[in-house]
Amino acid sequence: MKKLVQLYINSYRGLSTEAWLLAIVMLINRTGSMVIPFLSMYMSSELQFSKAQVGIVLGCFGLGSVCGSWLGGWLTDKFGNFKVQATSLILTVPIFLILPHFRTFETLAGMIFLLTLIADTFRPANSVSVARYAKPENLTKAYSLNRMAVNLGFSIGPALGGFLATFSYDWIFYGNALTAISAAIVFILFFRSRRPRATAQPKLHTEKKRTAKDRNAYLDPPFIVFNIFCCLFSMAFFQLLSTLPLFYKEAKSMTEGQIGLLLGFSGFVIVLFEMLLVHAVEHRFTPRQVMIFGTAIAGISYLMLNAPFGIGWLYLAMFMLSVGEMLTLPFTATISASRATLNTQGAYMGFNSLAFAAANIFSPYLGTYIAEHFGYQTLWFGTAAIMLFTSLGFSWILKKM
Repeated sequence: MKKLVQLYINSYRGLSTEAWLLAIVMLINRTGSMVIPFLSMYMSSELQFSKAQVGIVLGCFGLGSVCGSWLGGWLTDKFGNFKVQATSLILTVPIFLILPHFRTFETLAGMIFLLTLIADTFRPANSVSVARYAKPENLTKAYSLNRMAVNLGFSIGPALGGFLATFSYDWIFYGNALTAISAAIVFILFFRSRRPRATAQPKLHTEKKRTAKDRNAYLDPPFIVFNIFCCLFSMAFFQLLSTLPLFYKEAKSMTEGQIGLLLGFSGFVIVLFEMLLVHAVEHRFTPRQVMIFGTAIAGISYLMLNAPFGIGWLYLAMFMLSVGEMLTLPFTATISASRATLNTQGAYMGFNSLAFAAANIFSPYLGTYIAEHFGYQTLWFGTAAIMLFTSLGFSWILKKM
């Protein structure tokens, strides 16, 4: 037990103060993630949308995310990560406040697109912030800490969202607005006068000249293929936020409160184990080995959903999915940041964010379509197959990279 405690403490050692501050901002912001897992149920039960309409609106969510990720990367390289993050957080607040008033299929789809367009400019800017403020030897740890904050917020958010949904779905949107403005205030107070670490600071105003090492992220063939596999992983993984809540409600007859607790359990597991797990594997295995096994484990977790067992089994499947996530996602950011130069970090992180966001255009519609026409069992078999194929894909392309 003493060794385990010491290992846990060591997993957090070496992180910069700024990395911790960025994690605090991300925690506040992502506590407001309560709207995401309940969006499909809100449209299905409250607005009486068909599954096809739910899939299309969630596809607009993904399309906005794609555009926001690309735009965020471009704006970050042009204006800097601080301005992009602060603007994104502030502008999402009024959208969350007025969103409950848009109740038709067309208007809600348009507003969801606008929301994610603005909100997801934050993501590549935040990834660049982590790279700029982290110590180079602790980059993967810094990304893991940031993801830990995301998942702690995600463990609180759905549980809180499930509670608020018992009164009214509108309160979920208002809760999101409150956390967004809180995150904006804390971020601006912490970072308005902070400078990046000298070892990672790009000379934004004095060194704009490109060098031979400054590859174009969108013309880098191995990185393009890597992002295609990241997109496939995301298409399968993010059934977590679209069809999985519907599966719990329709196939397992769970209440909103129970669903919120189960989804929140995923964040709790990641908060408890990710830093420890990353610390244990990052110096013992290559990123390629870790991502191969992580993706395969995530695939097995979806396969487990077809077993006719009770709620305890669903928690075990969620635990397996969380382990797969912990072994895969931190290293996608590390690989992207390592592939870039100081002049192109925004573009590389933006392209990688775009790969994950692109999946959200197709993933919800395909997931809801398969569930409606072929059943959830077929959906989970297909999701597991994509994960296993992606595991092989990562093995191949990372060997080349």
